[in-house]
Amino acid sequence: QVQLVESGGGLVQAGGSLRLSCTASGRTFARCGMGWFRQAPGKEREFVAGVSWSGTSTYYSDSVKGRFTISRDNAKNLGSLQMNSLKPEDTAVYYCALTVRPNYSMIYYRSGGYDTWGQGTQVTVSS
Repeated sequence: QVQLVESGGGLVQAGGSLRLSCTASGRTFARCGMGWFRQAPGKEREFVAGVSWSGTSTYYSDSVKGRFTISRDNAKNLGSLQMNSLKPEDTAVYYCALTVRPNYSMIYYRSGGYDTWGQGTQVTVSS
């Protein structure tokens, strides 16, 4: 069973940057699609970014495209989300998630398509 631990969250001013990390235990990380989701108070969890198991395909929500970059290092069981030009509306708890399901290009944006979730890390962007 894979376990995920997020880190790197914190408080940053608008326009600043943060880099989130997702460390996975277990041997299946390299075979999983990986996504980042976020949930702000009173709102539903929403898709932020996703990357295929090989790292060759990446996906972004319109709200973060051009500002956030998702990446992964399968040799280190490590996923990352580089967040630049942060805005107050980016404030949320950020979760990484993995899925072993095939056809990742069709399910990456769906929270229900993921099998394993981390505990989340808080990102707060002040104006």
